[in-house]
Amino acid sequence: MNTPKNFQRLNASEVAAWLAAHPQALVLDARQERHHLQGHLPHSIRLDGRNHERLLIRESKDRPVFIYCYHGQASQTYAEMFVDFGFVDVFDLIGGWEAWQKAGEPAASVASPLLTSWLKLHGLPDAHTPGAHGNTPLMQAAWRGEVAVVEALLAQGASLTAVNDDGNNALWLACVSNDPALVIRLAQVGAAIDHLNATGATCLMYAASSGKPEIVRALLALGADPLIQTQDDFTALDMAASVECLQLLRSATKVALGVAA
Repeated sequence: MNTPKNFQRLNASEVAAWLAAHPQALVLDARQERHHLQGHLPHSIRLDGRNHERLLIRESKDRPVFIYCYHGQASQTYAEMFVDFGFVDVFDLIGGWEAWQKAGEPAASVASPLLTSWLKLHGLPDAHTPGAHGNTPLMQAAWRGEVAVVEALLAQGASLTAVNDDGNNALWLACVSNDPALVIRLAQVGAAIDHLNATGATCLMYAASSGKPEIVRALLALGADPLIQTQDDFTALDMAASVECLQLLRSATKVALGVAA
């Protein structure tokens, strides 16, 4: 392993151990979508011109980043970009996906019988193709609160950055299901907590406006920003639909503003 330009390079034989040691890493696939669907590293997100700026700006700079491409060239360019934006632990794959395959390393696992049956039940062709209203299988499973299916989809590398026709991600749909544990799980594997939908609303705003204090509490514990404003200058506090949500958001807002209790 050598270390050019402040990011580190891994050989294919080193990747599995590195990923196991960094379960919360942001794993990025810089290849084309059709190649990503054919095979990819577990939990990897496809990196392209539509999402790289949001990842650079919104992801925690302390989160480890691992990037791979076809042959290990484009990944270096992206790695430099993440370093330039302040990310402190950035790695890429020497030789890219080609080297990974030559080393005989496994791609994402084959879909489980549970997932295969679930996809068929809901008329979905695979673990990645969106259905009605742009909702991906992961979004649909999160909306239904089907934890086992969510885990199976994550094992298949389901995208955590995909958004539906309303601009909502899978984390938003998990908030709709009102399952705090599922919300925490998706955030832990990389779903953006403060993602803004098409109207500039966040998951925290949705939970507050829906009167879901347990979801509000979970999101705040995960670091959701209570100061973000919609296009109409409303915060989650302004939208609180229950006393408990109001109290939680008042306290969080005071902390965020550095105001004494």
